[in-house]
Amino acid sequence: MQTSFTIATEGQGLYEFTRQVTAWVAGSGVDAGLLTLFIRHTSASLLIQENADPDVTRDLREWFGRLVPPGNDPAMSWMRHIQEGPDDMPAHIKAAMLPVSLSVPVHGGHPLLGTWQGIYLFEHRDTPHRRAVAAHLSGT
Repeated sequence: MQTSFTIATEGQGLYEFTRQVTAWVAGSGVDAGLLTLFIRHTSASLLIQENADPDVTRDLREWFGRLVPPGNDPAMSWMRHIQEGPDDMPAHIKAAMLPVSLSVPVHGGHPLLGTWQGIYLFEHRDTPHRRAVAAHLSGT
């Protein structure tokens, strides 16, 4: 069984879409199996991360911003891929460092996430985008 989730972003940050995924899995009729999520873009990532304290996602965004600064930062003067703006190549670097797919076990018709775990799209670009995440649910 397959579907696609569209997540609208408003610039860099983490966007949780756990509820949409959980609702789709619950309505699938699959009791047990494996859920695979895959983002269909090269400048965004997927993460399973804490969803209880918003400081976690803020701190992650800040840390990755320091690790890979914008292309107009003097530390990034070595970059050649600059035609799409100062956020583009850093977005590709972040996406290369982070997962673009996730696998989540399913049992009892629900993803087996931990108490504080949420599924996030990590947008690495500054401008708004509509991101597509492909989902595949295989039952046992």
